[in-house]
Amino acid sequence: MRVTQQPQQFASDNYAGICPEAWAAMEAANKGYAPAYGEDDWTQRAADAFRNLFASDCEVFFAFNGTAANSLALAALCQSFHSVICSSSAHVETDECGAPEFFSNGSKLLVASTADGKLTPAAIREVATSRSDIHFPKPRVVTITQPTETGQVYSIEEIQAISATCRALGLKLHMDGARFAQACAHLGCDPAEITWRAGVDVLCFGGTKNGMAVGEAILFFDRGLAEDFDYRCKQAGQLASKMRFLAAPWVGMLESGAWLRNAAHANGCAARLAAAIRDVPSVAPMFTVEANAVFLRAPATLLEGLRARGWSFYTFIGGGARFMFAWDADPARVDALAADIRAASEETARAAA
Repeated sequence: MRVTQQPQQFASDNYAGICPEAWAAMEAANKGYAPAYGEDDWTQRAADAFRNLFASDCEVFFAFNGTAANSLALAALCQSFHSVICSSSAHVETDECGAPEFFSNGSKLLVASTADGKLTPAAIREVATSRSDIHFPKPRVVTITQPTETGQVYSIEEIQAISATCRALGLKLHMDGARFAQACAHLGCDPAEITWRAGVDVLCFGGTKNGMAVGEAILFFDRGLAEDFDYRCKQAGQLASKMRFLAAPWVGMLESGAWLRNAAHANGCAARLAAAIRDVPSVAPMFTVEANAVFLRAPATLLEGLRARGWSFYTFIGGGARFMFAWDADPARVDALAADIRAASEETARAAA
């Protein structure tokens, strides 16, 4: 069957294919036989690569996708009568179909309204201390998304402040790092500085949105929290029988440094678009561009004009257009999008005159 090559779109970084480093590692793993269920050398090598990257003797597990990684990690931190504090726009709240509640047997998500998706110590404290009676689920975990769903990056200091609040309140800190690499690229910091050294207990490190076909890694910096987590993975259908193919791409990504190069390129393309349309009338950024996302507020007629020109994008956050840039974003295609935004703006202005 003939497959027609579609022009590159920026509606989601999930649209992109597999990067060469991940693909090469998958191909290398596809030689001969290897023990099943994670007993292979590739899985050990990937886990050790994470320990080297984070300078931590952390427990490492592999899952197929972010929903499973987040949900199982939170379930490991909670009893059914506990609650998890998150931003109102957090992926665990808006896009995981109740999976965190399902896998924890009912732990409730307590949401805090945030303008840009970032939780603050004050917001956490307000939610955590709003009630303490036995009729209300007991706060147990705070989860933050790094970067947030709006592309905002928590600084080291912000994470440290959140961690200090968690410790004062007896809460654990989980980080949803679906685009964790982009945050590291933006901050230019060691991954440890925004995780365990800042007080994060568990990290879900995303690979799917950064050049892998599938795969997320769950890192328990407090090894005691990972007790029996392998059983959770098995029960949830996340124990791959041919685990080497889930782990090998991480070897390619981490050992080559592609995890960070890919993220830096994606971030750079987002910054490129933002700079190119800064002076376009009737188009305004909804959030500061810090990672690989650009959110634009524009008249409906302008957005319709972009779609008429063949561009795909989502408007599910705040009604503005969201553009996401992946590891393979073509700068020439980014420039073409910028040119079409400018043309659509001029067209809208003429129609309104």
